[in-house]
Amino acid sequence: MNNFENSVLDTIKQNNLINDGDIIVVGFSGGPDSTTLIHVLNKIKNEKIIDFQIIAAHINHGLRENAKLDEEFVQHYCNENNIPIYVKHADVKQLANEQKRGLEEVGRIVRYDFFNEVLATHNGNKIAIAHNKKDSVETMLMNLFRGSGLGGLKGIQPKDGVYIRPLVNENRADIEEYLANEGIVARIDESNSDNTYTRNRIRNVVIPYIEKEFNPNFIDSMIRLADIVKENDDYITSISDGLYDELVISKSDIEIVINRKKFNELDVVIKKKIVFKAVFELFGTTKGLEKVHIEDVIRLCDNNIGNKYLTPNKNLKIELKNKNIYIQKK
Repeated sequence: MNNFENSVLDTIKQNNLINDGDIIVVGFSGGPDSTTLIHVLNKIKNEKIIDFQIIAAHINHGLRENAKLDEEFVQHYCNENNIPIYVKHADVKQLANEQKRGLEEVGRIVRYDFFNEVLATHNGNKIAIAHNKKDSVETMLMNLFRGSGLGGLKGIQPKDGVYIRPLVNENRADIEEYLANEGIVARIDESNSDNTYTRNRIRNVVIPYIEKEFNPNFIDSMIRLADIVKENDDYITSISDGLYDELVISKSDIEIVINRKKFNELDVVIKKKIVFKAVFELFGTTKGLEKVHIEDVIRLCDNNIGNKYLTPNKNLKIELKNKNIYIQKK
């Protein structure tokens, strides 16, 4: 194991990402990041540092002329290294047109659905994604530009449910150097230079400009910020989680009822966390619930207005009645 591999192994151990007996689906596009990920994990497995299984999953989005060459690359790599691989073809452009969504969003949905499908096929328990340190900063900036709260400034975490990210603490330059030392020529996605996409503009224009004009160590500075934000947000979350259990009067698959009097006694930061947690418990996501919606709920509660309701989106209804707050699936 060289220095780079040991660095990845440290991330795995410190965050308890992989354990003996795990069955891990690795998202393998053939690019430098995912090639490094599968190569390092395969070495850790083969050297029996941790006893786990790897299954590769590759999706051909049908968007690029070189997509077939990417597919051939990952097939060849996996055959050479005795790694089972699943490949899926999807017409993402057609799906995006049908669903009236952006290519990036639909591509991500199709990709992750496929990873979970392969995971279920093998009764696996984890999906490894090749996000690195720069990806984390790009995500922070995207969230910042959209007006994110603390949660969006924590960056990409090493572990999120079944998803693990062993490369999240690695620099892209170190990844490229590692591949060169290993004699591996990964595939390059030419669409990464297309600044039509928001993330690409942040990657290719915004970050290089900041590094040149303001701070050459901008990536590491943002990672330090992410660590600080995470510490603070985790502390607030731990407090709100404890209070949440005290406030909830009843819950079911379609409704969570919260004691409004106790809710009104809380600090506004905790109130926001309580509402977000209730919505997440019902839907498994808080997408579609905006800051303004939470503020409206808090305002109604503070004014002690009863028998009023809000509908932040087509699936969610938040109603005030009988001195309680009813968070419901419509």
